[in-house]
Amino acid sequence: MLLLIPAGAFAQDAARDSIARHDYARSPLPSGRFRSDADTIDTDNPDIKVVLYGDYTWKYIKSQEAAMSNIIFSDNMNEKVIDCYRTPLDSLPYSWTLWVVDSLGQYCCPNKTSRSSGYGVRHGRRHQGTDLPLHTGDPVYAAFDGMVRMSEYHGGYGNMVLIRHENGLETLYGHLSERLVNPGQWVSAGQIIGKGGSTGRSTGPHLHFETRYQGYAFDPERLIDFSTGTLRHRMFTLRKRYFDANSKYVQSDDDEEAIILGDEEDRRKAEEERRKQEAAQQQWHTIRSGDTLGSIAKKYHTTVKAICRLNSGITERTTLRVGKRIRVR
Repeated sequence: MLLLIPAGAFAQDAARDSIARHDYARSPLPSGRFRSDADTIDTDNPDIKVVLYGDYTWKYIKSQEAAMSNIIFSDNMNEKVIDCYRTPLDSLPYSWTLWVVDSLGQYCCPNKTSRSSGYGVRHGRRHQGTDLPLHTGDPVYAAFDGMVRMSEYHGGYGNMVLIRHENGLETLYGHLSERLVNPGQWVSAGQIIGKGGSTGRSTGPHLHFETRYQGYAFDPERLIDFSTGTLRHRMFTLRKRYFDANSKYVQSDDDEEAIILGDEEDRRKAEEERRKQEAAQQQWHTIRSGDTLGSIAKKYHTTVKAICRLNSGITERTTLRVGKRIRVR
């Protein structure tokens, strides 16, 4: 029997509106795991599914079909070139905000361990990711839901997998001993995408993990605390200066981000208050027999042109319909 669970209130737009709060955006998220002991159940919203697990727990997720329909998975899906965007750095804004994981998303630490080498300049060369020790054959997990863009042996990376995610971020997993996914394949957060190894330019078994946006790498530790496996924040403010090889994660960046997100929340609340005040000051008139735009304008101490500007579809020659409401202020 097919179980239908109402989920109208859980549509993506409504969910994002309900969680667009500073405290939620800043809350950390522990690492999860992909689980096979699950059944997927339809809801009255075709884009939202319910996943039931063997231990009787459940959660809402976005359907794979809805996620894959995002245009981001059809543009620049080059299977051979890591930086397929060729976006000039000067064309990017100073900063922008991304939902890393929203109320329908998932997260899993690709390999929970203390890093052996971080992002930055190493031995005179740019090191574009974080190195995480593991044993050959250890599972490597997808950090977020997304589509595999690359899966091949690629120069110094050795066996590597690159996944694109709905928010435009891409994650790269290098030096694998084995690749278990193919380009164009959809993967879920926590799904095993490969096995740890030491292929390519590597001095021993480890996972080389990168986070990229528009082809530019930035310090993965800005997103993930690898020692605990925790995603630092569900919402992330990405700044152009983070793409610099010397721009490593420090705690003060989190403090600065908190201030900026707080400012954004204050601006949102101020805009809502402004709209409420504007709505409270509006005046409306219901058309009666014999009314003209001129007589209405005179009654409310305004002009015919002003009334026309406030009401789409009304001109000075419009025939007024009795019972219709028009805005006069």
